Amino acid sequence: MEYTRLGRSGLTVSRIGLGCMSYGDPNTGLHNWTLDEEASASFFRQAVELGVTFWDTANAYQGGSSEEYVGRAVKRYSRREEIVLATKVNGKMHAGPGGSGLSRAGILEQVDASLGRLGTDYIDLYQIHRFDEEVPVEETMEALHDIVRAGKVRYLGASSMYAWQFAKLQTAAAVHRWTSFVSMQDQYNLIKREEEREMLPMCADMGVGAVPYSPQGKGRLTRPRGAATERSEADTVAKAFDTDFDGPIIDAVERVAADRGVSMAQVALAWVLSKSVVSSPIVGATKPHHLAEAAAAVDLRLTDEEIRVLEEPYVAQAAFWY
Repeated sequence: MEYTRLGRSGLTVSRIGLGCMSYGDPNTGLHNWTLDEEASASFFRQAVELGVTFWDTANAYQGGSSEEYVGRAVKRYSRREEIVLATKVNGKMHAGPGGSGLSRAGILEQVDASLGRLGTDYIDLYQIHRFDEEVPVEETMEALHDIVRAGKVRYLGASSMYAWQFAKLQTAAAVHRWTSFVSMQDQYNLIKREEEREMLPMCADMGVGAVPYSPQGKGRLTRPRGAATERSEADTVAKAFDTDFDGPIIDAVERVAADRGVSMAQVALAWVLSKSVVSSPIVGATKPHHLAEAAAAVDLRLTDEEIRVLEEPYVAQAAFWY
């Protein structure tokens, strides 16, 4: 495994991040395809063995049970100081005033709740889960700065939003000398490249590291066109991901993978890793080969011609974050 700085910050992360949305109580009614704690255990253990030390979750994943699984796995398979823990805030946890959103009440309540579920006294990377249009950016950024100053959080990150919204948040932090964001977790893959228009160039200019989710197109780029999995059939969000433009891109990934003698998953991930603004793509793993292929992709260097073949079929679309 390779390691890198998260953007221009001092935080070191593995070049692959373990996405933990797949791990959590399947009985919460949120995602019935998630793995329970016993089934999840092998993936946390495998991540440690492969050197994947950057783990990403969120307070809202499976009603908080994902954070609980992650926290216990850190103790069982590693040491706290060896894992870079990332979680998020904004999603609805309960109906009270501090139960969701990016208000001061929400952030202060939810960071403590996340710390409790994770079983730790600090979070390495605390990310806002989308933009909250109902709360002034100054209120959000000051509250985030306060939890950094309190030692509960070490670095701040953001996730999918319009570039102007991210600029507004960063400007508020700069004007008031509050802690700014060092990372952006947005959707970025060969099928969904809309972030190349504004967000990713702005991140590069600001020294913000991209930690994209769905780097393999929610699995669409890991198998030939038309192939399906149990999750792709059951996940309504994944179904909404499909467009008429996907096919030629999937075919291109399949051709490059065949010529290289590697899996499509490796090619799709190697393309994301080839972008200098990307620090660590977030990879979900529900089968034993998923993490092994992701780790192998770190060593796969695509040629300029292969990148051209992969990128040529893309057709610009509207922003799509889910």
